[in-house]
Amino acid sequence: MDHSTSDSQLNSGEVDYEFESNEVPEPLSVVDDELVPKVGMTFTTLEDAGKFYRNYAKAAGFSTRVWCTNRKGNEIKNQLITCSREGKWKSKISPTEKTNPTAGLNCPARIYIHTLKDVGAWIISKVVLDHSHPCCPSKAEMLKQHRELSMSIRRTIENNEEAGIRPSKTYQSFVAAAGGHRELNFIKKDVKNYITREVQNVFEQEDAKKFGKYLLRMKEKNSNFFFELQLEEDQSIKFAFWADARSRAAFEYFGDVISFDTTYNTNRYNLVCGSFVGVNHHGQSTLLGCSLMKNEEIESFKWLFQCWLRCMGGNTPKGFLTDQCASMKRALEACMPTTVHRWCIWHIMKKIPSKLNGYKGHADIEQEMSQVIWNSHSKDSFDRNWNDFLLNFGLADNKWLSDLYEDRHIWVPIYLDHHFWAGMRSTQRSESMHSFFNKYITRNSSLIQFVKQYDNCLGSREQAERESDAADFHTVIPCATKSSIEAQFQDAYTHAKFREVQAQFRGKANCITRLKNSALGYSVYEVGEQVSSSIFNKFAVTYDSVAAEVKCQCLLFESRGILCRHALSVLSFEQVSQVSPRYILERWSKKVKRRHTHIKSSHDEPLMEPRSKRFDQLVFRSQNICEFASESEELTAILHRAYDNVMAEMESLKAKRKGTSSLSHEDANLESVNELQSPPRIRTRGRPKNRLGSKLEKQIANATKKKKTKVLSEINLFDVASAVHSNSSQYQGHVMNYHFRVPVAGDNSLGV
Repeated sequence: MDHSTSDSQLNSGEVDYEFESNEVPEPLSVVDDELVPKVGMTFTTLEDAGKFYRNYAKAAGFSTRVWCTNRKGNEIKNQLITCSREGKWKSKISPTEKTNPTAGLNCPARIYIHTLKDVGAWIISKVVLDHSHPCCPSKAEMLKQHRELSMSIRRTIENNEEAGIRPSKTYQSFVAAAGGHRELNFIKKDVKNYITREVQNVFEQEDAKKFGKYLLRMKEKNSNFFFELQLEEDQSIKFAFWADARSRAAFEYFGDVISFDTTYNTNRYNLVCGSFVGVNHHGQSTLLGCSLMKNEEIESFKWLFQCWLRCMGGNTPKGFLTDQCASMKRALEACMPTTVHRWCIWHIMKKIPSKLNGYKGHADIEQEMSQVIWNSHSKDSFDRNWNDFLLNFGLADNKWLSDLYEDRHIWVPIYLDHHFWAGMRSTQRSESMHSFFNKYITRNSSLIQFVKQYDNCLGSREQAERESDAADFHTVIPCATKSSIEAQFQDAYTHAKFREVQAQFRGKANCITRLKNSALGYSVYEVGEQVSSSIFNKFAVTYDSVAAEVKCQCLLFESRGILCRHALSVLSFEQVSQVSPRYILERWSKKVKRRHTHIKSSHDEPLMEPRSKRFDQLVFRSQNICEFASESEELTAILHRAYDNVMAEMESLKAKRKGTSSLSHEDANLESVNELQSPPRIRTRGRPKNRLGSKLEKQIANATKKKKTKVLSEINLFDVASAVHSNSSQYQGHVMNYHFRVPVAGDNSLGV
């Protein structure tokens, strides 16, 4: 294509054409003449001119970039836009060591635009259409400049990222909706880059400020939101704890037993995450507070537990489960002396292979130890069985086992099951919460990303409880037997807990009840339960007919609040038709009106730009219109015509408003102020001019000026010193800084 005019030709010395001997440049593809730039073309704005050249570049098969912009003061006077393969950077590193691809080929294709003072328009004064490389329109859509994420795509990416949907899945959903990869004008890498650059890009200097602002916003939304921070001398976060209003209200009903556990790798600062987890009336885990700590020392846990108690009005739980951590143990003894502390038995059993692997027959040792722990139905029997176990396997001198025995009162079931534990024996509920976090956050996640996922976890727990409450209200699980006692539990308990009761009724079929002695209404029974074809376990059950009280040696009711099959067998033997109300716990009742169910869990609304908010509102309204119009071809045609008319009206209004606009205090509002843009920033190369440079820096600066002379020979309207390189731009907005006070001695915390 020979479309360049005589005055747009460059001297042969201005461009260094470098072709390999075996390379022949392909001719330019045929492009519609209306898209081809020509000398004398005028445009209303510089943006329109740049957009026109980009459209031509896409049709011709290349991409562009702004090479130079010449200013006088704050006003742009002229601009040079070139092919993106202009120039040729030569690395000092040997090609054998650096093999990254480079695009520079000294391509001469360019346009030169300058302003017309009197008219206020822009004109193309020079055009070069020839390239030093082949162009392929079919591959142009793969060039970065011509790939674009629309507002709809960006909002979908942001929402999916907040929901924890992986970028690859998000991209595949776009492919499926568009009907194939070729129908998209972007690639998977663009989706990942957008998430990294726009969604997850939180600078470390701003991360703590955003975290603090999040806490303040939640406090403004609900005054019952609680948080405390303890800071280092440099004002960095040392400890943080927060709990939303719903969690604080839920503690009133589900704060009797707490599981607490810590986990790592949830943020880029390696702060330890700790979560307080309770059990609701459906047996589901419910979050009752979250913390971030710099270390796991005794004083750290003391601060955290005291802070959590202040949050919950000073009410201590009856039971507290943790892993086998000495620091937690000592902190709990100091902060909650009346609370029963229990170690997670799952963690202890998990350590058996590593602790006893050096002994011969370690598999038999592990099996026998498990039998002693789980099948000892009294403290005396446990002590006897443990000593026999040590003697049989020659483990009397094993320090780990000796230490475990000394601490048996905080981990062996028979020493603890006379206390209520809501069915918990391990911290796996806390760990399940952490596994939820770990699906969506990594060790490189920011604090603000972490709290967003914590909000998502709160929301998912709230929704699970709401769904279960609705199922309890609208449906009924039929009784499995004709027992009137089962009907009592069916009427009172939630579905999840009633199923546990039914499991005990089914297990009653394997029990044989035998009366051992009876006097004055007090009877002692022996209930044999067949657990396998050859094994029967025996349990002592007492029944007081005067007090209507039944007790079993297995302690299932005491520890879980569910009557065991052994007690049910005795009640059936005694022909009891109704159990005492003491055995129908309000804890598991579906009839109790709980205050926390009327409180929404905390959820931070995204701080969107005004345009994004307007976009979401328009999309939400248009969905109903589209759904209605899709019912028939006639309605669809009406909507298409309406769209065309509205589009024409909006384009006309947008064209009229091009140019300058004003904003007065009379019609200003928050949204309009948010839309104000900073004046164009005057950018300079390298360091500020007033800095005293070294001799080497001055030599580099002089060499750079010589290289620029060749390009600036085309732009002779102003002095060379006024030319500004504008390959990229940067927006800087005003940031509000929250200055945390310097803590005084003995009081180094912030709290609300």
